[in-house]
Amino acid sequence: MILDKIKIALQYAMPKHALSRLIGKIAAAEAGFITRGAIALFIKQYKINMDEAQKSQPSDYKTFNQFFTRPLKDGMRPLAQGERLFVHPVDGAVSQLGDIVDDSIFQAKGHDYSLVTLLGGSEQTAEPFIGGKFATVYLAPKDYHRIHMPMAGTLKEMIYIPGDLFSVNPLTAQNVPNLFARNERVVAIFETEIGPLAMVLVGATIVASIETVWAGTITPPRGKKVFRWQYETTGANQVCLEKGAEMGRFKLGSTIVAVFPKDTIAFLAENEPGKVTRMGQHFGDLL
Repeated sequence: MILDKIKIALQYAMPKHALSRLIGKIAAAEAGFITRGAIALFIKQYKINMDEAQKSQPSDYKTFNQFFTRPLKDGMRPLAQGERLFVHPVDGAVSQLGDIVDDSIFQAKGHDYSLVTLLGGSEQTAEPFIGGKFATVYLAPKDYHRIHMPMAGTLKEMIYIPGDLFSVNPLTAQNVPNLFARNERVVAIFETEIGPLAMVLVGATIVASIETVWAGTITPPRGKKVFRWQYETTGANQVCLEKGAEMGRFKLGSTIVAVFPKDTIAFLAENEPGKVTRMGQHFGDLL
């Protein structure tokens, strides 16, 4: 469609980083009635169920960011029970999931991208995931925007990878090559009972910030170089997160990509592209 082509062309042309940083400053501002009005309009526009939130009124939030990363009431996302299963890490919708074929991950019809590039360019980092499984989940503006652990893990490494800031909605995924491996992103590598697990938090247009619970804000402003942080996996300083524990959050919406080693997990058959996800629900089984 001509309109879709125009939307994609505008994304290539617009100053995405500058726009995103500007929106980030606005979203972090305590602007009184302007902030409350913007929150109320957002709730109405996207039909957000505020009954799930710990604080349900626009006046409860001093900034738009506080509203956007709102915590839910206790019990709103119960964890599926069972030792040999893993759970959905976010509220959203499945974009794609399946096998990693050599170094290739499926993005959309006609588009694949590189696992090595996605994880920051290191073949050593990517090697355990060659031939494994991936799941890409899109978080729409209406969704709960905290990211949780699909299984228990101990943090081993975090990688910041600079990049573009295209939108990550389905239209863009179908039309922009290498989308998730070209956008700015933060990768967290965990040691788990099945081996390494990579959780990739992908930035997007007007995503004002990506945060983790152990390091706070990772971006902005980082820059144009890849940064890597190593973490102790034993001892008093290790970062251990249980299944279902919060690991990070987006200030404004985006996408996560979860990457698993070969022959370690099987997704439930119902998890097809477009399926709505809720954090804590049964996602698949450990082999």
